[in-house]
Amino acid sequence: MPGHPVVTRRTVLLGALAALAGCSAPDGASGPARLVLATGPPGAVFREIGAALAEVLDRQLPETRVTALPSSASTENLRLLHERRAHIGFSSLDAAVGDSGEPSPDLSALGRVYDSHLHLVVAADSPVEAFEDLAGQRVSFGAKESGTEFTMRRLVELTGLDVEDVRMDQASSADALIAGDIDALFSLTGIPTPAVSRLAEDSQIRLVSLREEANRLADAYPSTYIPATIPATAYPGVAACDTVAIPNLLLARDDLPEETARLVTETVFTESAAIAADRPEAAHINVRTGIATGPVPLHPGAVRWFREQKA
Repeated sequence: MPGHPVVTRRTVLLGALAALAGCSAPDGASGPARLVLATGPPGAVFREIGAALAEVLDRQLPETRVTALPSSASTENLRLLHERRAHIGFSSLDAAVGDSGEPSPDLSALGRVYDSHLHLVVAADSPVEAFEDLAGQRVSFGAKESGTEFTMRRLVELTGLDVEDVRMDQASSADALIAGDIDALFSLTGIPTPAVSRLAEDSQIRLVSLREEANRLADAYPSTYIPATIPATAYPGVAACDTVAIPNLLLARDDLPEETARLVTETVFTESAAIAADRPEAAHINVRTGIATGPVPLHPGAVRWFREQKA
């Protein structure tokens, strides 16, 4: 008796690549034949909001097959866009402009969606009270090709911190912290983020202040990093904590048809309430801040839609 087909990450990526090949239908009010949205890993806000956005787009574009493609987040999403395996995808601003400080010539923004906050999470009884106390500890720097990994690489370069760093997505990092397999985890994500919420419910945890580290990042990379606070309301029983915030963008390939880009932009900013129904961070998606994409230019389709709002 034949077994059930096994769906692997490779299968999903190959399917997404095939979807791009099918995106040649003429654009109209109903959009293209296929649209692939690169999201994020388990336990991350990118994954949650991306899935919700894909559902809304699927309803708004009835003749378009919309696919939410799981990923490691920002850096992988950028690669998927460059390799034409995705049409649109989320990225933190720092990863989007990279070490050069300049945006990629083949990508543009559909808008700024919300800000991510860098979490440093430890067990409540951990001896780690400050960033420098991590020296020699086993610490998750997020998944490979994630925005967390990108930001942590910069922070380690600035501070010289020496740790045993491992690469795990948010959900796996949370499991490892509970099991005592790691001493701390970093997660650059929206608040509240599902993996940290689950940790706060299942065990006693603390957030460690990153105030000095936030200032160092902001000084080294002006306009990309913003000193901020994770409020006490984010995670029940977890005190407020100073950290750094980074804007997130919804990016598109420059060759995404203008009308398609306009339709997606319209959906993101007019359906944000539906997207935010069970995902509080999406409530921060709004037209007023949507155009604040830093050095990353808006896609012509997004420019059209934002200009229409001022008509």
